[in-house]
Parts: sequence; structure tokens; C-alpha cells
Amino acid sequence: MGLPENEVAADNERRRMDEISKSPVGGKIGNAVLVVRSAVAVGSALVASGTTSATGLAIAGGVVGGLGIVDWFRKLGNSKVNENLESLGQATEEALSRVEYTLREHGTSIDEIKARIESQEFKNGMASASLQALRTTQSDRLKRLALILANSVQENDLEMEGLDDMMRAVVEVKDADVVLLGEICRMQRTFITTKHWEDKPINEKWNILSGYWQKYWDSNLSKYKGYRGTSLIGSFARLESLGMIAPGPNRSSVHSPVATCYLLLPDGKKFYERLQDIAVPG
Repeated sequence: MGLPENEVAADNERRRMDEISKSPVGGKIGNAVLVVRSAVAVGSALVASGTTSATGLAIAGGVVGGLGIVDWFRKLGNSKVNENLESLGQATEEALSRVEYTLREHGTSIDEIKARIESQEFKNGMASASLQALRTTQSDRLKRLALILANSVQENDLEMEGLDDMMRAVVEVKDADVVLLGEICRMQRTFITTKHWEDKPINEKWNILSGYWQKYWDSNLSKYKGYRGTSLIGSFARLESLGMIAPGPNRSSVHSPVATCYLLLPDGKKFYERLQDIAVPG
């Protein structure tokens, strides 16, 4: 027996039932292509006959002026908004179905699951995800927004400030940034959350951190040569600006692309964990 209809499923159903007229943009673009091709042919003929460049520019300007660029933006924008929200809704509904199954397998009642999904905190999270969905054209980022939302339901952690920050981060980080954050998590999360680590003085912490980075660079330095090393600097910078990592001691290897041993922060650990696919018990 499935979960009673929730806000996401209901919203998706309403969206599917809405009769939204198809955008005429495609036809206008096709007509515009014909106009541009005609203009190019005319322009080529003018050049061949010795017509001045000023005349050519006038023809090009006439083509652009007749395309209705403002109207394109308006209609394409509306179409993309609907497409993104539809994709986000579908991805969230699917992720929540996996969350429901997982929670029920671990003894969480249907009433408790329903209460989490119908809570004001969850609705605020949906609103945040919807706003961030308007900032991207990449489907993978929409899926990550859905995972952040669904995993937060699973963890029963829908605190708005943290959730809002994670939603914003989803559309600002690159795939390479997420990969790097995952490697830092695997390197550090086993010791940064222990009482033993927390009680150590800062100089001992930095020595331990330097040792971990030294081992990392010894094993991975070859793949960060040249341009990839420069790109890696950007990934560190973006993750630091989002409060997911913090600068630690100076470099642990004279050949490393960056001059700092970065420390994984709790927000970075949480963000990476919330991006993981929701496992359904076998």
C-alpha cells in the first residue's frame, strides 16, 4: 500500500492535467531560420557584386528586427520554467517513493512519513527548490535538488536555513566540485567527527590533516597536471566560498596544485551525503 497522496504528487497531477497550449516558438524559429538563410544569400550576392559593407549591415539589422527576440525570450522562458518544474516534481516524487519504502522498512509509520511530507518545513523546502530550479538548464542539477529534498525528509532534518543553503549550492557547484568534495569526504569524515579529533590541539590536528593530504597527493597528483590542476584550484575555491571546506595548514606536498590542506566542514559533509541516491532495502 503506497503513501497517501502528498503535496508533490498532487502538484504533479495538477500540472499534468493542465491544458497548456503549445508554444509557437518552434514555428517562429523555423521561420526565422528561413529569413536568415535568405538574408545570407542576398548578402552573398551583394558582396559578389561589390555592394558596400554598410548595406550588408542594414540587411542584417532588418533580419534581427523582424525576429521578435523579446517575444522569443518570453515564450522560451515560460516553456523552460514549466519544463524544469515538471522535471523537478517528477524527480522529487520518485525520490520520496524510495524514501517511503526505506523508512517503512526501518519501522517508521505511514502517519509519521505523511506528517513529514505535509509539514510546513517540507513545503518551504519545495518552494526553495522551485526557485533554484529556475536558475539552471541542466537536468542533473534538478535531480540533485530532488535528492536534497527527499534525503532531508528521510533524515527528518528540514531546517530551513541549511536546506536553503544546500539548494543554492546545488546550482552553483560543478560536477568536478562534487567529485572533489566526495574525495575529501572519503579522506576525512572517519576522523573529523570523532571526540578524539575534536579534543586535539590545533597543531596536532594540522599535522594529521597534512599527513592525509600528503598520502592523497602521492596517489593522485598525476591526474592533476596542467590545466586540470588549474581547474582544481577553482573547485577548492567554490567549495570554500560555500562554507563546505576551510583552509588548514600550508601545503603537504611541494608539487600539489594548491598551497593549502583543506579541512572538511560539517556543512560539506552533510551536502555530499544528501546528494547520494536513496537506497531501497533489498
